[in-house]
Amino acid sequence: MSNETPPTDTRSISLDHAGRWRAFWVCASVAALTILDISKVNVGLASIEQALGGGSTELQLIVSGYILAFGLVLVPFGRIGDQRSRRGLMIAGLVGFTLSSALCALAPNAWVLVGARFLQGISAGVQMPQVMGTLQQVFTGRERGMAFGLFGATIGLATAFGPTVGGLLIALGGPEDGWRWIFWMNVPLCIAVIVFALVTLPEVRRPSVERLSLDPVGLALFGIVVVTLLVPFLFTTGSPDDEPARWWLLVPCGLFAIGFVAWERRYAARGRAPLVPLRLFRVASWRNGTIIQTLYFAAMPSIFLLTALYLQSGLGLSAMHTGMVTIGFALLSALSSWYSGRLVARYGRALVIVGLLLVLGCIGALVIVGRFASDEATPWIMVAVLTVGGLGGGCVISPNQTLTLAEIPPSEGGLAGSVGQLGQRVGNAIGAAIALSLFYSTVIGHDVETEGSAVYHDAYGTGLLSAALFVTGAVAIALVDQQGRRRAQAVS
Repeated sequence: MSNETPPTDTRSISLDHAGRWRAFWVCASVAALTILDISKVNVGLASIEQALGGGSTELQLIVSGYILAFGLVLVPFGRIGDQRSRRGLMIAGLVGFTLSSALCALAPNAWVLVGARFLQGISAGVQMPQVMGTLQQVFTGRERGMAFGLFGATIGLATAFGPTVGGLLIALGGPEDGWRWIFWMNVPLCIAVIVFALVTLPEVRRPSVERLSLDPVGLALFGIVVVTLLVPFLFTTGSPDDEPARWWLLVPCGLFAIGFVAWERRYAARGRAPLVPLRLFRVASWRNGTIIQTLYFAAMPSIFLLTALYLQSGLGLSAMHTGMVTIGFALLSALSSWYSGRLVARYGRALVIVGLLLVLGCIGALVIVGRFASDEATPWIMVAVLTVGGLGGGCVISPNQTLTLAEIPPSEGGLAGSVGQLGQRVGNAIGAAIALSLFYSTVIGHDVETEGSAVYHDAYGTGLLSAALFVTGAVAIALVDQQGRRRAQAVS
């Protein structure tokens, strides 16, 4: 039996109401900048290819390098933030994000851009765990639900508006230099957030006087697991040219994952602090909530990705007009996130289930629209369908975040939140890989010149099947969690 026991947080610093909400707006701004850079860069790839002449490998790395670096450092810096200064790490991450964004904008060739994107991902992975840890530290009770509601609204807006912002900047800057504007945009925004953080953000905890413990063996094993898990999916485009040998990386991934768990158990049994305390997985609300958000993020970004591919490749819409189709989703998601954050204390997991069912209905409606609506009417009907889907999406993210961290000690908020963030990135990578494979395998199986846009109708519907299955899985986990809560309440 492990002698690993939950630490008590003796370093919290209480903040007044104004101080808590100043901390919130710093955190929300950091999260928005981080998430926005995932979604807005995708629409700039064609412009980057035209300007820098990069091939498919470089273009893949521009997207996947950011996500891979982000995922690699999330958990270690979540751990460091829980032991040291969250404020200091958040500001350090912002400085790194500013400098790497400038380097991206100035990149003279594709490989410099790839390296700068990797540095940008590292900076994002340093700052994001501090966001979740800070929110977990300073908010409690009903106010925490309100904070996560607004935070979910911010994430929803950043995710859904990313393609629109990217498309607009490319339209303004032109095909040659518009993509550079995508990165230059970060610089003044990051500087403003840094100044805001320095002036208004208090240290929400006193740094520990104990020696920093990072579990170096666990850190190495964890890094290998993350790389071998993400790489095969991040390098999947659905093209027949994809290298099938990449899937062999899942074998060492499984082996090192087993080794990681065994090492963490042994490390904890010796009275040391492991990189990831495995007792967290015995907290049903955190475990189930993390699985739900992993499955949800395997579905939702894939829906946006497939919709963009369908509208641009199949119907010939511009990047800017394609991005505008998601505006209704963004606005309704933000509104319902804010409101559901106030309702989660009353309705609990049932609110998440309703949201997931609405999203599932949205996916089914998109399949019908893509299959039967005329090319002219399709974008307009999609706006309406995605708007309803946004209502459901807002009822998933913020309530689920509140429920997931409800039983986690504030002293481990950064670590617990970073594992959840890693789950989102893993889900995103796996979901996108499966969706793209289904989409392009359908396109490749037809004669596009003869059949025209009908090919993309079929490909769109086929690709969305994966998103529907992921959301269905999330519904199943949410129902299991709700039943578990009812049993626990009956016993107590």
